[in-house]
Amino acid sequence: MEHKPTIEDVAKLANVSIATVSRVINNQGGVRKATEERILKAIEELGYIRSAVARSMKRKETYTIGVIVPDIKNPFFPLVISGIEQKAREKGYYTILSSTNESPIVEEEIVKIFIERGVDGVIITTANEDGDHIKLLQEQGIPVVAVDRAIKRFDVDTVLVDNVNGAYLAVRHLILQGHKKIAIICGPQETTPGYERFLGYKKALEEYNIPLDESMVKQGDFMEASGYKATQELFTLKEKPTAIFSSNNLMTIGCLKALMDLDWKLGEEVSFIGFDDVDIATFIKPKLSVVSRPMTNLGEIAFQLLYERIHFKENLPKRKYLLSPELKIRESCRLGNLIF
Repeated sequence: MEHKPTIEDVAKLANVSIATVSRVINNQGGVRKATEERILKAIEELGYIRSAVARSMKRKETYTIGVIVPDIKNPFFPLVISGIEQKAREKGYYTILSSTNESPIVEEEIVKIFIERGVDGVIITTANEDGDHIKLLQEQGIPVVAVDRAIKRFDVDTVLVDNVNGAYLAVRHLILQGHKKIAIICGPQETTPGYERFLGYKKALEEYNIPLDESMVKQGDFMEASGYKATQELFTLKEKPTAIFSSNNLMTIGCLKALMDLDWKLGEEVSFIGFDDVDIATFIKPKLSVVSRPMTNLGEIAFQLLYERIHFKENLPKRKYLLSPELKIRESCRLGNLIF
């Protein structure tokens, strides 16, 4: 069996005590420069732990990045994370993942822990776009990339999807199918996707001179239960919508469950388009029409921006990527009363 180098081997080669090697590995200080360099050289020669350990000591890098998402149960985020992790591994980085459950308080705690852990950078879908905790990262010189949601008060690299146009394309399609009573299940208006998707909805109505009917606007929170509740409320209206646009995938799942419980026939009595593809979209009958986002690509671009920011620091201007969504029309849309 191949002998794996130990801390004792490093100490012997560097002609120092094990305690001294430990102090250098754990970056505790108190070791003379010449001795530290001898230990780092021994670590590299022996291949102790990883050669990246020695490199990180020299460059004060940990080769880890923090990733913060608001809800790991949302099928959108695992695909974004897979894009981040794939690109990170190619560059020798590892990811530490945390979910906030949409809590700004939890998010600030996670940020402080990441700072204590010495992460080289953070990719975040923030639960609080105005949060001062981003300032904590900037004060420590830790680069930040925002993905899916903008950070309003601080200038950071950002990767978004064109939410306005995605929602506009969906609602316009329903209008061109003859629908005038089009409901929307909104996301939180203080978030980038919640606000921008509602803007796209309004833009389509305005373009085709359809008055905004407040009874057709139901406020959700990007969670399944709110999609269920909103659909129940729409069903009780005297004039029910002939089409529904749901602003995210978890609310879509809630909406679909409510439609089944209410025996409100999807694709017959009511048309439907959701924002984000979900696993069940092509397995249920009728198949769901959706606005699809390049989720893995979002993660890949986010890591690339972070990697460049880590290595080039302030020599780069702040960058913003806006990716295009795709409208996928399937079986959940039916013709309304054609008016155009």
